Amino acid sequence: MGVGSAGVTTRVYIDGYNLYYGCLRKTAFKWLDVLALFETQILPSILYRPAPGAEPATMTLHPDSAIKYFTAKIIESAAKGEDSVSSQAQYHNALTTHCGGRLSFVMGHYSLYKANQHIVPADDPKRWPRDCDKIQVWKLEEKQSDVNLALHLYDDALSGEVDQVVLVTNDTDLAPALEMLQARCPHIVRGLVIPTRKVGAGGDLEREANVSLAKLAHWVRRHISEDELRASPLPDVVPGRRRASIKPHSWYPKPHHLTKMLEMARPVLRTEGEILKWARRESVQLGGRRPIDLIETDAGAVEVFDYIEAYIRKQLDRAGDQDDLSSQS
Repeated sequence: MGVGSAGVTTRVYIDGYNLYYGCLRKTAFKWLDVLALFETQILPSILYRPAPGAEPATMTLHPDSAIKYFTAKIIESAAKGEDSVSSQAQYHNALTTHCGGRLSFVMGHYSLYKANQHIVPADDPKRWPRDCDKIQVWKLEEKQSDVNLALHLYDDALSGEVDQVVLVTNDTDLAPALEMLQARCPHIVRGLVIPTRKVGAGGDLEREANVSLAKLAHWVRRHISEDELRASPLPDVVPGRRRASIKPHSWYPKPHHLTKMLEMARPVLRTEGEILKWARRESVQLGGRRPIDLIETDAGAVEVFDYIEAYIRKQLDRAGDQDDLSSQS
């Protein structure tokens, strides 16, 4: 295979830890369709010329194995949220089902253990570690993901299945893998996407691309925009063979609004799945807007709640009228 007019067959390698903490943590974008993000947003935006004066390469994701996602299952005893373990499982199931085999997870694991660490004294923060006291702490470390990513990256390049590998990370531990790829497989295009967002009015990056990684890539995308993340959500409900995968309540922009909407609509629509189906449809009564979008703001949520309340009241009034008629017959 080679970089030619037919396009560049591409596989994306996602460092899940880096993507989460660089782009998704504390945002409303965690329920992210990474396949759509790269296929419809990021790769079409890359202007890479395989040779001076050549036409820009057309980047096409591998038809069968487009994305490899490297991560580890959260340990419940160290999770920050009560629903962290179940939310991660829902997301992994949703991605696997929705992407139809074009995405695969490669799992490492977390190691949780006690360790003695030096304390930084508040009155002398520059004191050398050897002169500081120690304290016993819990240490949580993700294991194997970097090694798994490096091995898959190199093995896939050797296999001849792809023309381009796109690494999504800012972790310098993966620089040796890119160095080896550069030396042994120079014909393979190396792309680098830094999983970070622009923040603030000036559009400053939360973190810059690591120099040691960037110099080993043919091209570098230095951030992922909020518009790209916003344009690439998974469906709130992803049907499955045995059960559907449902977006966790805590992953919505305003979870308390979602909870209230579900409670208010349950007498009419009965199940959460049916309520969410209704909420994702444009509503004539709400000016052609979707309830699921409206509840992202306080003002929009009030409109949705008022509509549900008025609808239920109207149904009760109709039922009362029928009872009155039946009592007269």
